[in-house]
Amino acid sequence: MSQESLLDELNERSREVFRRVVESYLETGEPVGSRTLTRALSERLSAATVRNVMQDLEYLGLLDSPHVSAGRLPSQMGLRLFVDGMMEVDAVDPQDRAVIDQTLGNDDPDTNLLLDRVSTALSTLTRGASLVLMPKREAPIRHIEFVSLGPDRALVVLVFADGHVENRIFTPPPGQTPSSMREAGNFLNAMAEGRTLSELRTHIALQIAARRAELDVMAAELVQSGIALWGQESSDPRLIVRGRSNLLASEIADLDRVRVLFDDLERKRDIVEFLELAEQGDGVRIFIGSENKLFSLSGSALVVSPYMNADRKIVGAVGVIGPTRLNYGRIVPIVDYTAQLVGRVLSGRKG
Repeated sequence: MSQESLLDELNERSREVFRRVVESYLETGEPVGSRTLTRALSERLSAATVRNVMQDLEYLGLLDSPHVSAGRLPSQMGLRLFVDGMMEVDAVDPQDRAVIDQTLGNDDPDTNLLLDRVSTALSTLTRGASLVLMPKREAPIRHIEFVSLGPDRALVVLVFADGHVENRIFTPPPGQTPSSMREAGNFLNAMAEGRTLSELRTHIALQIAARRAELDVMAAELVQSGIALWGQESSDPRLIVRGRSNLLASEIADLDRVRVLFDDLERKRDIVEFLELAEQGDGVRIFIGSENKLFSLSGSALVVSPYMNADRKIVGAVGVIGPTRLNYGRIVPIVDYTAQLVGRVLSGRKG
């Protein structure tokens, strides 16, 4: 049954009971009993009548009862229905707006430091864990060099046309030699200048297919390894995570899974997936519990919004992870406002 159909199923009395249960849960995190609800409802109803309404809502899958006599909690489906169809989203609180404005008001030339402050501010304001995905560098490449650091570690040095230099460590294919690395570097440099990484990636894929015979097998594998590295951004520290202690201290039940999540994030495995979540729709998106595979933690929610560059292209994202009983009405506008402001600030910068 669709959300629209479910909402149509609810009469005014059922809607109010459901809304009161959800709002109470978001405020306290505790199950709500029928006697408590009778005192809060606008219509005078007996506890037995309220109990019957709650049983109907549970039958529809909107409420859960953790124990036989412990009252009701909204189910994941119930929270989804509330967030999409019944929640009233507030404007950004002036105090919250002032904190975000101050964070981005510093005209710091270092984008990394600026976005690190944004992440810290988001975590502090929301009391959750914040995620900020920094924009990819799209300046043209001037020079590329591979350096062996050992049997299973290599360094790629990227020199951009604007003078920026990045060093990225990756795992090369087995058996690489200094000569094969030099050959791979020469191959890339012959076509790199004037192209951005994304443009170079596309061009190299075509060139490898056309010129494979000109490269020895190991050098070709190294080049392909480099392509995969740039495609996945797996060693590029683009994801800033702050407020881990807030999530570990919250009421999310499965702390071991929370720790695994943060270990994964800190190893930057899920950067591309995180951006894909943001790119699936305009504006703020809300994921509750198991609705997305990246943050499918029991009792957790993710609020995420992309930000765009001057060409209206999505280049990064900001988000907050917290328990499912987040104050969505407050946090959604904070994330939305932050994403829009980050986009405006970064659009005014070069590189």
